[in-house]
Amino acid sequence: MKLRQKVIFLAIAPLIVALCAIALFVRQQAVTLAHDQRAAIQQAYMDSRQAELRHYVELASHAIAHLSASGRSDPATLEQAKRTLQSLGFGDDGYFFVYDMQGRNLMHPRQPELVGRDLWNLRDQYGTPTIQNLVKVARQGGGLVRYNWVKPTTGKSVPKLGYVVPIAHWGWIVGSGLYLDDVQAALDKVDARQSRNIETTLWWIAGVAILSALAVGAAGLALNASESRVADAKLRALAQRVVDGQEQERARLSRDLHDGISQWLVSIKLQIEAGIIRMKGNAEQQQKAHASFERTAEELNKVLGEVRRISHGLRPALLDDLGLAAALGHLAEEFEEHSGMPVAFSADGALDGLPTPVSTVLFRIAQEALTNIERHAGAHRIELRLERTRSRASAWYEPDLVRLTVADDGAGFDAQGVETHPQRGIGLRNMAERLDAVGGTLGISSTAAGTTLCASVELAQ
Repeated sequence: MKLRQKVIFLAIAPLIVALCAIALFVRQQAVTLAHDQRAAIQQAYMDSRQAELRHYVELASHAIAHLSASGRSDPATLEQAKRTLQSLGFGDDGYFFVYDMQGRNLMHPRQPELVGRDLWNLRDQYGTPTIQNLVKVARQGGGLVRYNWVKPTTGKSVPKLGYVVPIAHWGWIVGSGLYLDDVQAALDKVDARQSRNIETTLWWIAGVAILSALAVGAAGLALNASESRVADAKLRALAQRVVDGQEQERARLSRDLHDGISQWLVSIKLQIEAGIIRMKGNAEQQQKAHASFERTAEELNKVLGEVRRISHGLRPALLDDLGLAAALGHLAEEFEEHSGMPVAFSADGALDGLPTPVSTVLFRIAQEALTNIERHAGAHRIELRLERTRSRASAWYEPDLVRLTVADDGAGFDAQGVETHPQRGIGLRNMAERLDAVGGTLGISSTAAGTTLCASVELAQ
């Protein structure tokens, strides 16, 4: 997986996980709320139906109250009470029934075939003794009873809520009931509506998750494209600087070879040719030839010194043979010799065995810094210091740091302005890039009293 794909994945994956967690939490809360709401609706509905049922039975009791309160229990009075109750009803399935205390049906307007039958041992499909429970509640003074009974309009046995009251001196129980299948149907509708609402909410969350993931992915791709363009531009600029640096170095070498070594070699060639001609002459000419050869030897020594200087500028042998401290010391001597500015060099700490890349980078930075001082600073004194803060045997919590410090007493410059200027500060940017390649940092402090450059590299433990 490429880096940009990893970045996009790490951006999208937590978002998807968070939205899934939110969806699960919302669903759990919605289900819990739906259950609570269903229970509240069911309780309210049942309370309403119970109050309604009591009201119906109270109306029926008031309808025959004048007969039961008369104290008569003759067949004519009982028959008149039955006819009154039979004439009462509510809705398609609302009616009143009458049983005696022994479970024999005395009046049933919807099922006349039950009249006169002993139903004491009647049980529903679950084995519950229906009539016995009605009689039991009536003997306790009346109340609500749940049981299953055949619904007249459908012919099916469904749950029913009954309410019975006793008429003690007649030995009757009078009651009515409300079928609860419509309550269950209403609750099922509530459950279905709540399920649809939960499903819709989850779909909305899924839609938001998909749109968010697409937005993050698109933003990531756009950012990657933008960063790629910026990185390509920086890479092209860096490549151009490398090419420019190479060309500048080649031009410098060409000037050094043409203006210095080439002219010296031509002069030496001419002197040797003149000496050869004089060697064929008299003693005086031979003596002049001997002097010419001596001057030629001196010129050859100068040519060899120049070759060593150019070679040392490219990469000093001391850096590989004796280490960074010796190479910097030699660099300070050469710079002081050809520039005339005194350079105070000092080295402190265990500087042996530094990694080759670190040594090369610090040496190049010292070269660049001294060149900049010579060209721009107008300094009279330079201090070059190399130090290592601790050896590898020191305490574990101290950083193993190698630091190069170059300080001068020159005029100083605007470090921040030079760093941000597009046409200036190429040398400083090259130093920073070299240090960045080995994990180091570059610090510059410049005032009118002088400039201090500090290059630090933390060595791996």
